[in-house]
Amino acid sequence: MSTTEAEHREEEDAPAGEDEDTGAQVAPIVKLEEVAVSTGEEEEDPILDLKAKLYRFDKDGNQWKERGAGTVKFLKHKVTGKVRLLMRQSKTLKICANHLLVPAMTVQEHAGNEKSCVWHARDFADGELKDEFFCIRFASIENCKKFMETFQEVAESQNQEENKDASAAASLLENLSVEGKTDADKKDEEKPESKTVGKESSLEKEKTDTEKKSEEPASSA
Repeated sequence: MSTTEAEHREEEDAPAGEDEDTGAQVAPIVKLEEVAVSTGEEEEDPILDLKAKLYRFDKDGNQWKERGAGTVKFLKHKVTGKVRLLMRQSKTLKICANHLLVPAMTVQEHAGNEKSCVWHARDFADGELKDEFFCIRFASIENCKKFMETFQEVAESQNQEENKDASAAASLLENLSVEGKTDADKKDEEKPESKTVGKESSLEKEKTDTEKKSEEPASSA
């Protein structure tokens, strides 16, 4: 066998390379359909969105324990106007903080660290309301200040919203009271009229009976 024939046969017997397109088409064994995933944030608008690391104070161990690192958000509901703080872990998206911002809340700088701040809250991250003492740490002092300023502004605005709701409720009660009084007045006005009508009917009846008696002929002796 000549050298040329041997080289040609080696090329035919050589396996196809990994990058070589053989033209074969392989259909997927299972076809997956797209599924819409709800985050629970669809009806809310983000006010703040920052990267941070969250800690909670463990009373039993008397120490800070890390809750997770991720994104902390302030979310305002489009209908109610209520604002909540929501934080998820960056990789697993597990919720590590989830609570409303209410007027009674205050936030303050953590002693000795300008990049951290602390606050108390009734948190619902674990599926039940718990009193928690949180500490959050940011990558910069600017982000920490931004978080604290927004926190306080939102808390004050929620106080104004509550005052508006209270005023609206008081106004509604006042209107209902006025309407009830008006209805009662109307009933009181109707009652004398009905008595007067009854009185007039009685007088007319007596008058008719008197006329009838006068028209009757006198009995013969």
